[in-house]
Amino acid sequence: MREASGEPWYVAAKDLATNTLVVVQGHDHPLLLTRRVVAGDLAWVAGAPPRAAPAYTAKTRYRQADASCRIAALAADAMTVDFDAPQRAVTPGQSLVLYDDAICLGGGVIQ
Repeated sequence: MREASGEPWYVAAKDLATNTLVVVQGHDHPLLLTRRVVAGDLAWVAGAPPRAAPAYTAKTRYRQADASCRIAALAADAMTVDFDAPQRAVTPGQSLVLYDDAICLGGGVIQ
């Protein structure tokens, strides 16, 4: 779907309870950016959550560059990660993968 300006539209949010779809125009619309991501269904390479550290990196897309972040909250079934810079098009159902330098620690499914 395109406007006369040629700018594409993007899905920014879905609300299944109200059957609402939020679409925005433009690749860099603010509603497509987020700093905080919650992930569940966690799996850790070492079998246990990572140790507390001031900074990690993470990806929310396969070919995305590593992005600096920190763990804001960590429980047995979910974690909240705060990114230093807003991340574009973070999508529920995709994976959040956490790294300590080049070492993959594990991650979970974005909620």
